[in-house]
Amino acid sequence: MVKRVAIIGAGVSGLTSIKCCLDEGLEPTCFEKHDGIGGVWQFTETAEEGRVNVYRSVVTNTSKEMTCFSDFPFPEDCPNYLHHATLLEYIRTYAEHFHLLNFIHFKTTVCSIRKHPDFASTGQWVVYTETNGEQTSNVFDAVMVCSGCYAEINLPLVSFPGIKNFKGHYLHSWEYKDQKGFEGKKVLVIGAGDSGGDLAVDISRTGAKVFLSTRSGTWVYSRISQAGWPLDMIFTTRFNKCITSLLPTCIMLKILEKKSNRWFNHENYGLIPLSRDSTFRELEKG
Repeated sequence: MVKRVAIIGAGVSGLTSIKCCLDEGLEPTCFEKHDGIGGVWQFTETAEEGRVNVYRSVVTNTSKEMTCFSDFPFPEDCPNYLHHATLLEYIRTYAEHFHLLNFIHFKTTVCSIRKHPDFASTGQWVVYTETNGEQTSNVFDAVMVCSGCYAEINLPLVSFPGIKNFKGHYLHSWEYKDQKGFEGKKVLVIGAGDSGGDLAVDISRTGAKVFLSTRSGTWVYSRISQAGWPLDMIFTTRFNKCITSLLPTCIMLKILEKKSNRWFNHENYGLIPLSRDSTFRELEKG
């Protein structure tokens, strides 16, 4: 029977895993390599190797109604979309309310996880950790990996011939914190995903010119629907899910493209995606 559970990471997933284990009568032990909870939502003034970093201006892409824990709603006076500091405070309040901090070992790095010598009969795991230079190991009945992703940057410089002769400065969005250093400069942001869009807007406040490059086009949405409600509240409903599953794909795509172009005509800006069905996938994400 699974009883002792190791949880790696005290971000949003790690905290909810602790709570779920407690609700099920299990014994969770969470290992967090940093000195606080919140994972990606812990803002630091400088980028730290091995962890996801947020920039100073980050706000959530999902509304508070769709982001909150089901058993712990946001205070009513919170804005629909939250600044990272507000979200981190909410996460801390959640952890304190359910007494989750008692089960977390901070500044503890998980070095490796290996099957117990008797794994075939017990199903147990040996978790090796290090705290302040001291290594130890513990046996657990189960392991939940909640360490997140995107901590390692992908900077494919081989895809940019001549980059070594470039006289300007280049960096990955992982390193970005704010507009400092971009004042009066021409800046090219490569990639029109969430981070690319955010950085282009942020840098445009002080940069001389900002260009946003997308290889295959993209659909751009406002966080707010025409009625003034958060977009994800309007689109992500059981009714809409039922409709999309019943209608033929070609008809659904036409409807969604029409909705996407209500804010502005994407064709005027050369943004129509090469893969037209990306409309459906993007809107499904909310």
